[in-house]
Amino acid sequence: MGRDTVAEIITSIRNADMDKKRVVRITSTNITENIVKILLREGFIENARKHRENNKYFLVLTLRHRRNRKGPHRNIFNLKRISRPGLRIYANSQRIPRILGGMGIVIFSTSRGIMTDREARLEGIGGEILCYIW
Repeated sequence: MGRDTVAEIITSIRNADMDKKRVVRITSTNITENIVKILLREGFIENARKHRENNKYFLVLTLRHRRNRKGPHRNIFNLKRISRPGLRIYANSQRIPRILGGMGIVIFSTSRGIMTDREARLEGIGGEILCYIW
């Protein structure tokens, strides 16, 4: 039985954010690197670096936390896995969902690589919906 690497990184980031951890380490694959690049570009994480340990590569992510008046920590974002190995969810270019009226992002796996919903709309292509981030 295969591993769902997208679900693993989403769960790792969500758990680290809920536990108020600043740094999280995830395994490095091509898919996870592309998703982390999108998260970095959209401003959901502060920093990402590649780390090698015992001939295995890991990505070390620095999460972004804000302080507010009610407490020292506020969860910045929510992540939800949509398409999974048991049930794949696809959307064509006309039916790309909007998250919170455009405030969140949808990460797609398309024939041209992994991209956000805005990029997929501009390119006019659809694909598999990997996750929602808001």
